[in-house]
Amino acid sequence: MSSYFTDLAQQYIDGEWRPGTGSWDIIDFNPYDGEKLASITIATVEEVDDAYRAAERAQKAWAATNPYARRTVFERALRIIEEREAEIIELIIAELGGTHTKAGFELHLAKEFLRESVQWALRPEGKIIPSPADGKENRVYNVPVGVVGVISPFNFPFLLSIKSVAPALALGNAVVLKPHQNTPIVGGSLVAKVFEDAGLPAGLLNVVITDIAEIGDAFIEHPVPKVISFTGSDKVGRHVATVCAAHFKRSILELGGNSALVVLEDADIDYAVDAAVFSRYVHQGQVCMAANRILVDRSIEAEFTEKFVAKVRTLKVGDPSDPQTVIGPVINSSQADALTSVVDQAIAEGATALVHGTATDNLVSPSVLTGLPAESSLLQQEIFGPVAILVPFDGEEEAVRIANDTPYGLSGAVHTADVERGVAFAKQIDTGMFHVNDGTVHDEPIVAFGGEKNSGIGRLNGDAVVDAFTTQKWISVQHGRSFFPF
Repeated sequence: MSSYFTDLAQQYIDGEWRPGTGSWDIIDFNPYDGEKLASITIATVEEVDDAYRAAERAQKAWAATNPYARRTVFERALRIIEEREAEIIELIIAELGGTHTKAGFELHLAKEFLRESVQWALRPEGKIIPSPADGKENRVYNVPVGVVGVISPFNFPFLLSIKSVAPALALGNAVVLKPHQNTPIVGGSLVAKVFEDAGLPAGLLNVVITDIAEIGDAFIEHPVPKVISFTGSDKVGRHVATVCAAHFKRSILELGGNSALVVLEDADIDYAVDAAVFSRYVHQGQVCMAANRILVDRSIEAEFTEKFVAKVRTLKVGDPSDPQTVIGPVINSSQADALTSVVDQAIAEGATALVHGTATDNLVSPSVLTGLPAESSLLQQEIFGPVAILVPFDGEEEAVRIANDTPYGLSGAVHTADVERGVAFAKQIDTGMFHVNDGTVHDEPIVAFGGEKNSGIGRLNGDAVVDAFTTQKWISVQHGRSFFPF
């Protein structure tokens, strides 16, 4: 096993690797075979404070650094990831249970976001705005917010940490990163190591590995960070937003989804099957954008269902280190138990399991369900695992209604022979993102990413990161003389 798991099983604060001082350890396990990868003594409230204070001290000099000099750090970070690509893929497979395909997908996107971060350093632009007062000039600057707190999830931890960390740093901020307890190395320490080796000055990126059982809300309540970027469940996101609002902080929330992939009667059925299987089962379905619900026009339901089930039955379940494996383990036993309960509930409500998956430890094989009653709560919630629900519809109007019948609004897709029909359909769906003749799982560095309804607040990527991690400052200059009435 990689030495990263032992070497990086520490906190990273103010440029130093140090053990936490909490009273208990987070044990990092391989979700496939249960191997203990690392033991990390958790950070306390005091260490969270140390991290934020270090970030605060380092930030102003970094913000004053020429952006052309700042961007060289990101260029070096990209080279380091490329040089260590094989080892990072090994880490993703071991700590997340990600397959080779998933690990390569995550690493590819992480590199794309770093490439774009080279440009983020140069992106903030100011404005000169006219004034009704004679002789007056209004200058509006985009300036760093200061310090950003980032909380990343377990499913794509390397990518989703970098996705906030890189632009925040490139725009002149400092960052404190709290990775998920199940992925402390890939989502936290590894990110710190890459930037440390790339020459990022001490204090600008800090990683605290801890748990709310130890620190409560200290990470988001702390007075130093002005923005909290959180990726995770809508339940926790609601709490983060509430605490941030109470402390006058901005929150960027990338939350769960219940995306629909819709197959209209004129679709290329074989292609739609491929898109739907990938969109539902990539990384064991542990993806916020995954196609929870697959909606199929009743006129093609039989053919689509037959081909979909046949393809699902070919998906190899097992050891994620085997390049042929498509379905590896879910992250932990709680997730595995929850997925078993979902299938049991669906069948109890009258659904038919066309494929009935089973759970062996954390390995959960695919299920395909049909005939779920329209009033089932399962159609409203996010299912974070390899369980597909097929839903027939009669006509486009009903498809729109069903697709929108969810508290979430993250992603989605529609398949049709008529592209403009697909675009017109997409415009009717209450989501932040929607794709015509493609899958539901997409993320690109320069396209705004985010959701509506319970799927989040704010956007990341492209110009949206400037809005997320800078603030506007108005400086006026009076070149003449103002008149004062007293």
